[in-house]
Amino acid sequence: MVKKTAVILGGSSGIGAATAWRFAHEGWRVLVASCNRAKTEEVVASLPGDGHRGYLVDVRKESDLSRFAEEICAMEGSFDVLVNSVGISEASPALEGDFAKWDNSLQVMLYGTVKSCRALLPYLKDAGRIIHITSIHYERVAPGSSAYGIAKAAVTQFTRSLALELAPRGILANTIAPGFINTPMSIKGDGRNELESEWFADNYVKYGHLPLKRAGKPEEVAGVVYFLAGPDASYITGSVLTVDGGLTITF
Repeated sequence: MVKKTAVILGGSSGIGAATAWRFAHEGWRVLVASCNRAKTEEVVASLPGDGHRGYLVDVRKESDLSRFAEEICAMEGSFDVLVNSVGISEASPALEGDFAKWDNSLQVMLYGTVKSCRALLPYLKDAGRIIHITSIHYERVAPGSSAYGIAKAAVTQFTRSLALELAPRGILANTIAPGFINTPMSIKGDGRNELESEWFADNYVKYGHLPLKRAGKPEEVAGVVYFLAGPDASYITGSVLTVDGGLTITF
């Protein structure tokens, strides 16, 4: 049986790394790309099976994406699934502070997504899948999260556009919106994991604003990614699947 190939952007840690492992465990060939060479190589080395490769790619740079696309074309010819798990968390006020820092969230997560799709989708097979990891912040707000939320909301809408425009090729495009997931992005600037803080324990566990009373695991999101890539999701496109332990059903 010919192996299917998944391209995982942002696959060097967190949800991206868990997704790479899940696809590899299921017998897929995985191409892992991120802007951290050492972590990318570490993830690739840990994957079960063979034929996996890692790439150094900064999604803000069209030159990196063009080179990556050319390498995919030369080595694979085409691929079956594109998963975009690229994300950064840089708190910044909406109206104050360094605009360049604020804008970096959009450059990485929004424009990086658009550039990635423009570079790579010519090599995505007909009937392939596009899966973008966004966040419940696409419709929720927290202090300092305006740029992050704008990027995630825009990626959600961009994905709906892809679902419509790529439907003639049979390509399905969806997003997954995680809530609190225990990943390196949970570690804040002071080195503390917000999911182990008194604030999290009080608001989301003690007082029940998070019905399942725990943060999610990257593997729990990776499972949903794999579902969207498979045959049981053949009539789902342009949708948002929320993976948040019930957080957004409460008030």
